[in-house]
Amino acid sequence: MTKTTIGIIGTGVVGERIINQALQNEHYEIAAIFDTNEERTAQLAEKYNVPTTNDLQDLLNLKPDWVYIGTPPVSHATLAEEIAKHGLHILSEKPLAHDAADGETMVRVANDVKVKTAMHFPLMYGAAVHQLKKELTSGMGDITRIELHTYFPEWPRKWQQNPWIASREQGGFIREIFPHYLQLTHHLFGDLNILAYETTYPENTELCETGVSALAKTTSGIPVVINGLAGIGQEERIDYKIFGSEKVVTLRNWSQVYTSKAYEPEVEVPANTAPESMLDACRKVLLGEEAFIVPFEEGLKVQRWIDELLK
Repeated sequence: MTKTTIGIIGTGVVGERIINQALQNEHYEIAAIFDTNEERTAQLAEKYNVPTTNDLQDLLNLKPDWVYIGTPPVSHATLAEEIAKHGLHILSEKPLAHDAADGETMVRVANDVKVKTAMHFPLMYGAAVHQLKKELTSGMGDITRIELHTYFPEWPRKWQQNPWIASREQGGFIREIFPHYLQLTHHLFGDLNILAYETTYPENTELCETGVSALAKTTSGIPVVINGLAGIGQEERIDYKIFGSEKVVTLRNWSQVYTSKAYEPEVEVPANTAPESMLDACRKVLLGEEAFIVPFEEGLKVQRWIDELLK
């Protein structure tokens, strides 16, 4: 069977992860990698022995099946418009865009030319979420609350230093971390209504948020607590908790699943079985097969919740 081709725009930490995923997938071939940074593309060309270019049109003229956008959020809408002009399917990094207005543009241009869209929410393709969903199918009782708690000793994190990730314009943990868990909540329980929130910022108006507290509710009536804090004296920790009357399930630090029952300590549950990968799902969609992807329309919903918390 012919391989699925992918063009990659952006060569940051996550962009390089996509490069590795494509190289390790027998069904994929990298058409080219694009970045305006000539030194960076030269490094990648040598490291991975793949085609690179510093001209976006060169990449788009190759007509890859999918084009991945892995650049800062402010550039997503412009790039999506250009990709759509070439009739190519678009895979975007999260968050969908800089704001909901740009996200609406991305949805519109993709729909106008009828190209497929997908979001890179890697959490959804991991073994931990697969296990979490299994735990929710038995012994939960009534779901009474959902809570997200995120704590960072510093932001940006040590491995994530770049010019924009700390900026108020397009950085911060609300944009970087929250989309994963808001999308997971939407996937499991449907739409959200944010009822009240407080977001705190440093005096330097160039820098992103330092904290947020919010109360929300799913359309089915489940209360949601959202809590985030950076610049504190503890190790990084992310807990996504689903409270049931009979059992509580916790997704901790992206990859660990714990369950607990009344009067019993929490127990870690092995998460060994993952669903198919995002790239495999994207390939199946083009073949007309059933697969799980997160389209731009869903990414836009998440974007609107992000925008609201950042007001």
